[in-house]
Amino acid sequence: MTCNNCGPSVQVGGGDLERRLEEALLGLLARRRPGGSICPSEVARLVGAEGDWRGLLGPVRRVAWRLQRHGRVEITRKGLPVAPDGSGGPIRIRLKRP
Repeated sequence: MTCNNCGPSVQVGGGDLERRLEEALLGLLARRRPGGSICPSEVARLVGAEGDWRGLLGPVRRVAWRLQRHGRVEITRKGLPVAPDGSGGPIRIRLKRP
């Protein structure tokens, strides 16, 4: 599967859903400018392009929270980092700043 709206193509292989979501999330972030962020819906649309992508929003958020716990990404709301116990609401995901 390829995302045509992400600059250079992002390939998302088969396999289990969490791995595919993680690959898509990190692939999209790798193509953003330094400090740039993505919305969970971008990942869901990429992986669920042939079906109901809205059903993937929860799993995308879970993958993002896991990646944050492992220090790979930051989750923000209104540009400010959100704690892992942050309640619902719109979020953005960006690579962890050094």
